[in-house]
Amino acid sequence: MIELSPKDLEQLDSKGISKEKVVNQIQTFKEGIPFVQLSQAAVVGNGILRFSEKEQLDLLQYFEDNRKELELLKFVPASGAASRMFKAMFNFLDSYDPSKEKLSEYIERTGDKDAKKFTENLSDFPFYDLIMSRIKRKASNKDEEAYLFVKEMLAEDGLNYGFYPKGLLPFHEYDTGTATPFEEHLKEAALYAKTKGRANLHFTVSEQHDEMFAKEEALVGPKISKLTDTIFKVSYSNQKPSTDTIAVDMENQPFKNSDGTILFRPGGHGALIENLNDQNADIIFIKNIDNVVVDKNLETVANSKKMLAGVLKKVQDKAFSYAKLLEKDDVSIEKSDEIKAFLERDLNVRMPKNYDDFSVDEQKKVLKDRINRPIRVCGMVKNEGEPGGGPFWIKDGQGNISLQIIESAQIDMDNKEQAAIVQNATHFNPVDLVCGVRNHKGEKFNLLEFVDTKQGFITGKTKEGKELKALELPGLWNGGMAFWNTIFVEVPLVTFNPVKTVNDLLKPTHQA
Repeated sequence: MIELSPKDLEQLDSKGISKEKVVNQIQTFKEGIPFVQLSQAAVVGNGILRFSEKEQLDLLQYFEDNRKELELLKFVPASGAASRMFKAMFNFLDSYDPSKEKLSEYIERTGDKDAKKFTENLSDFPFYDLIMSRIKRKASNKDEEAYLFVKEMLAEDGLNYGFYPKGLLPFHEYDTGTATPFEEHLKEAALYAKTKGRANLHFTVSEQHDEMFAKEEALVGPKISKLTDTIFKVSYSNQKPSTDTIAVDMENQPFKNSDGTILFRPGGHGALIENLNDQNADIIFIKNIDNVVVDKNLETVANSKKMLAGVLKKVQDKAFSYAKLLEKDDVSIEKSDEIKAFLERDLNVRMPKNYDDFSVDEQKKVLKDRINRPIRVCGMVKNEGEPGGGPFWIKDGQGNISLQIIESAQIDMDNKEQAAIVQNATHFNPVDLVCGVRNHKGEKFNLLEFVDTKQGFITGKTKEGKELKALELPGLWNGGMAFWNTIFVEVPLVTFNPVKTVNDLLKPTHQA
């Protein structure tokens, strides 16, 4: 049994976490989280839609025709710090001393491929001119220059880029100057998230970066506003302290810090379902902060987004008309069959195994439940060996089949059958979602009711030399949206350009 002292309860209270929540999380640690059961990979023709060029244009047009009546929002998870992006370069600073060996000798000795690529392409980085202007005439040779360049980029008394949020780093270089992902997201929003001259954006940021984002908005907002003839309404939120999860020791007891307080950790991007739930719009576009393109690819990306929004709007219009009929209870048996066929064909809903044995009223109840759910249309790109969650049909404990985005950590790769299903996967999820979060009456769904809490992750960590177990909440687009109605659509590869390491900025899609 878990014992919580008055001091512990006070701590929970200050974070807005209920005792019940903590007890449930500890229970999860005790039971463990089972791997998901993959049924088969979702592929084109079975779970993934592929549209012809004409169909894409029709869908895009459908969105454009309806756009004026819609409230649109672009939701951007942007709390990632850039420290991971520069991990290899921090290592380089620690390991290389230009006064003791040549750069070529260091690379030969360590096989440091990241440092080799970075130092060979210095002038292709968008911050090249800025850093060179700060270190000029300090280096006596090329090797020392490369070292000082990295030092200036990362040192606290230099540009301190490792501390920055990813969204505020210079990513692209144009003739007019450099652009951050924040700025690129504004340009994108003007193309597909604008109605009546206004575009709404919401960024989820880390508290320590609040001020930096406000500054960047004040700096680039007016410029992009003028350039795109758009009024931007930008809002921000932080991950809520109440979404932090408890850490436990190896005996599944609350892990205590040296000052006697319980250790809580951020719950991962799944915590953002709360932030998303606070937003309200007809259509919400979701895209990660580091997935941006240079201007020449903007139109292709925007058209892909509009096409996905067209898919959503079209299917939603139909779902809403059926939901209204079901609510009036004005549904013949033929109509029930029609609604069931629509749910299965257009929304990938799978009925309970014994659905046919249900009474007419029970069947209508199931149809009502299945049709009254948020809808997500997710872009899927062909797998080119990039990491990322994949689209699969999965089977839950009750034998129900559903379409989900699953991360590799959720799959038992030691199970030959499961590993074989993964091998058959052709696409992955670039975090490219278009969401409908309102019902047929225009009321917003409570998104917290559609989370599969059993799809989190337990990971091993250490603190002050002691082992502990940490709990990550179900990912925002994984278990966080498990009980939504789901449509997967193939989108072009150019829509996926994340920057996971600084060297990704050298890829052609980030070179203007």
